[in-house]
Amino acid sequence: MNKLVAVTAAAAVVVGGLVVAPLATADQTEDQAKPASNHKEYNPPPVQWGECENPTLVQAGAQCGFVEVPLDYDKPNGEKIQLAVSRVTHKGPDGDYQGPMLVNPGGPGGSGLIYAIFGDFVPNGAGDDYDWIGWDPRGVGSSQPSLSCDPNFDGYNRPFYVPITPGIERAWLKRSKNYANACEDAGGKLLEHMTTVEVAKDMDSIRKALGSEQINYYGFSYGTYLGQVYGTMFPDRFRRVVFDGNVDPTRVWYESNIDQDIAFDRNIKIYWEWVAKYDSVYHLGDTAKKVEKLYYSQLPKLLREPAEGKIGPDEWTDIFLSAAYYVYGWEDVANAFAAWIHDSDASGLLDLYPPPGDDNSHAVYLAVICTDAKWVTNYNRYRLDNWITHIKAPFTTWGNAWFNGPCLFWPGKSERPLKIDGRGVDSALLINETFDSATPYPGALEVRKRFPNSVLIEGVNGTTHSGSLSGVECTDSRIADYLETGALPERKPGNGSDVQCDPVPQPVPEGAAAPTAQQRSASASPTEMRKELAAAVPR
Repeated sequence: MNKLVAVTAAAAVVVGGLVVAPLATADQTEDQAKPASNHKEYNPPPVQWGECENPTLVQAGAQCGFVEVPLDYDKPNGEKIQLAVSRVTHKGPDGDYQGPMLVNPGGPGGSGLIYAIFGDFVPNGAGDDYDWIGWDPRGVGSSQPSLSCDPNFDGYNRPFYVPITPGIERAWLKRSKNYANACEDAGGKLLEHMTTVEVAKDMDSIRKALGSEQINYYGFSYGTYLGQVYGTMFPDRFRRVVFDGNVDPTRVWYESNIDQDIAFDRNIKIYWEWVAKYDSVYHLGDTAKKVEKLYYSQLPKLLREPAEGKIGPDEWTDIFLSAAYYVYGWEDVANAFAAWIHDSDASGLLDLYPPPGDDNSHAVYLAVICTDAKWVTNYNRYRLDNWITHIKAPFTTWGNAWFNGPCLFWPGKSERPLKIDGRGVDSALLINETFDSATPYPGALEVRKRFPNSVLIEGVNGTTHSGSLSGVECTDSRIADYLETGALPERKPGNGSDVQCDPVPQPVPEGAAAPTAQQRSASASPTEMRKELAAAVPR
């Protein structure tokens, strides 16, 4: 959710309708109350569907088009922007049609067009009666305009993340300010209209353009927060709702990034344990402490001399960050680690950190994060908060700090976040693994509390972020049942999970002991398909 790394999480989003919103609470500003109840009416023209350009969408028989929406919903007759949308229509009989299902992969900044194919991931054909809708949110990907600021910002040869000298600190502050200025030049008026509230209004415009009274929704990671906002503003327009990897609405977004730093550090230690478990394969240490020591020993070496002139300590950190997000790709990271240590072979590292392309996803991420809620702009406090966190969690605290560094200088106006109230949403299925690092588990409990008609499935002791529909039968069958019938498992008293399932399993590397039947089953094609989709989506 906060970093661009080699492997990433996937997601799906459904979009829905216009409803009378709840009254604004005392915690909402007047402007925030307007979107839910008093915003000026806008009715987009219907989508003109045509051919798609993406080969995967073409092969799936998808259709593509655009939805025209206002840049500023307070001026519905003013300047317009275009949202790219995709659709795979329902495969079942028309009499069984369940409506459109919007899929949002998270980010913010993730392109969602490819997720029109996501219905094929639902077991037992339970997704066949929906039109699966993908879309690129405002500023993203194929939507127009698309925001990009400086494609080299996340490239090779950056200053060391940890500001161990005043010169490094000054260099990062300069880079952060320059990037914010570049986004101001590139984004212009768009930067003033990039909050999640506005994206939720876009979702409702998509609903209208589809001609649907209600929508179904599948949101991953940041997509769960987008769904929370939509459900607060337009509760009657939500039909069936799945949130996987739940954002804590009380922590957006500065505090949530600190929470992530602590959780990533915990999860990378779990990864070191896995590498040590298979020391017979990787020969990197037979205890987690030995593996960890070997990992950190490379930082000063790569600072002095980056591998192949490209993989320095920052890239090294980012490569391993994927292993703290989820178990997908654990073997790839370990193989690259071993090849570098034993043979000075950096090819695996370069595969996991390819040359930078467009910075669109990072630019949009910042445009949302920096304006959705107040960000710390006093650098003395920023420095103190991150050094305190770094002492406890050194793995990626400063990398995360500089990923978000442009928020210190961001030109767009910061808003006060909407108070999330899901009492009007009829049903929602929540999913979270216990040790999810990008969206820590307490956030799922908070969302469950605010959505009293929801049920929470916990992937017990798992470390994978947004990993539903990866072949874990306990979780995936309940998703299928809910999408097919609307029935949820029983909600239990108290403030805990309602259903406990196995997590997405840790892989068994080639050359290790034979996997168990459970590991073989959960490592089947759904997980591989999810891994391929994950590689296309930023957090």
